[in-house]
Amino acid sequence: MAADETRDGVALTNLDQPLFDGAGATKRDLVDYLDAVADRIVPVLRDRALSVMRVRPGQQPFMQKNLPKYAPDWVRSVSFWAEASRRQVTYALCDDRRTLLWFANQRAVEYHPALFVGDRPTHLILDLDPPEHDDSFSLAVRGALLVRQALSDAGLSGAVKTSGAKGVHVFVPVAEGTAVDDLAAATRALAVRAERLDPALATTAFIREDREGKVFLDSTRAGGATVAAAYSPRIRPGVPVSFPVAWDELDRVAPADFTVHTVAARLKGADPWAELMPEPRRLPADLVEEGHTIPVARVQAMHEGKRRARARRGE
Repeated sequence: MAADETRDGVALTNLDQPLFDGAGATKRDLVDYLDAVADRIVPVLRDRALSVMRVRPGQQPFMQKNLPKYAPDWVRSVSFWAEASRRQVTYALCDDRRTLLWFANQRAVEYHPALFVGDRPTHLILDLDPPEHDDSFSLAVRGALLVRQALSDAGLSGAVKTSGAKGVHVFVPVAEGTAVDDLAAATRALAVRAERLDPALATTAFIREDREGKVFLDSTRAGGATVAAAYSPRIRPGVPVSFPVAWDELDRVAPADFTVHTVAARLKGADPWAELMPEPRRLPADLVEEGHTIPVARVQAMHEGKRRARARRGE
């Protein structure tokens, strides 16, 4: 087959090049995979400001937020003021197969959509990051089950997926009209409640040195953060994919089970992320109220870091 071809009006080039060092995959493998799952991944990207991780030959991977000026005029976009960088950022909106294929041809491997549609938050998200152990994924699974119990205790439910790296993502759909600050508060409270269930296993400590080999329950994804989308490949050896898993199967899988080579065949026409996602619910008032009493992790960590630095200088 020729190294170049056209699909849906998108010129695809250099398809037989290695995707990146250690990928065990070519650019064609990436394009074929994304094309095969377009009707699953596009719905989770649609209408959301998109950041992508690209990897070009001979270069380190990089995060691209601004839509390049050379992008086709049919790629939709949305602009926001970025307070952190003090500039206007124009993000792509990946609303269709053609746009997805264009990104694939740009060697965009990872897809990190905003957690908002417009100005409306859609999910409460906990990102579970296990320590660097040989059994790190099994620890992440145990941490996810704590989150599931905390959700159940609060009258909520969520869907879970592998991160595509070594962790787990829990998504909890929230009702329209949920305020961003209440969502962030509820996320903190949920993490703390899960930590209380087994403090020897899980921690909400934002400072890495304070985690003591435990699973980190990251409650900071609310607001302007992003997380790898369901079905997104990751820039890791073998090109694993962030893949939805039923709760009762989570302890029977491994991240390496899901790659750009295996996922399309596994799906067999199904869309597990859509099928496993529960209906949106309003956040319980007591969860939100508790969360507003819990310090914001990044802010607390910044102050603690400064305090420790002062203490070291005083020694």
